[in-house]
Formats: sequence, structure tokens, C-alpha cells
Amino acid sequence: MAGPRLATLALAVLLAAAVAAPPAAVRAAMSCSTVYNTLMPCLPFVQMGGAMPPQPCCGGIRSLLAQANNTPDRRTICGCLKNVANGASGGPYVTRAASLPIKCGVSLPYKISTDVNCNTIN
Repeated sequence: MAGPRLATLALAVLLAAAVAAPPAAVRAAMSCSTVYNTLMPCLPFVQMGGAMPPQPCCGGIRSLLAQANNTPDRRTICGCLKNVANGASGGPYVTRAASLPIKCGVSLPYKISTDVNCNTIN
């Protein structure tokens, strides 16, 4: 299903914006499975829209941001979300996913997009 993958991608990209800079030797511990499971509560909002995403969705985004305390994890989250976005056929899904950071009060250093270059994320 493209819709669920897109929703998950949007959320993951948002969460990839953790603020701490990691040591160079740190390896990613984050997996796409973790990203997708954490952001699953956002799926109904991405698929159907609404005024605000559910609280568990925003909580999941904040949780991923807190866990992504190094560059490899932030890049992994970004890549997982980008993969989901690329699998979506466009339409309102990407737009709704891209609106999640603002609606959840989370600041990201990049936009949720199929064009995001995850290798530039620190």
C-alpha cells in the first residue's frame, strides 16, 4: 500500500531532525522497521487528512527525534521516510505527511519530500 508507506516516510523524515551532533564513530542503531512501527499512528492522518494528527502520531514523531541522537540514525530515518514517499503515487499523501512537523509542533531541518538528500543530514 502506497498510502501507509507515505505516511510513515513523512513522519520518519520529521523525526530525523535530532539536534545533537554525534561522534564520527557512532553507528546507526535505528531501523526502518522501528521507524515504521513508531509512526504507524500517523497513517490515518496521512491517508484521510483531518484538522490535526492524533496525539500518538505526534508522540511517535517526538520519540523518534529523541532516539535519533546521532547522524547515522537521523540519516536512516530520513532514508526510510524517503523510501515510503517514493513508493507513494503522489496526490495528497505527501502533502499531508509534509504537514506533520508543523501540526505536531516539531521543527525539522529539511522538508519531507521525495527529493530530500539524506546524505546531507548531520
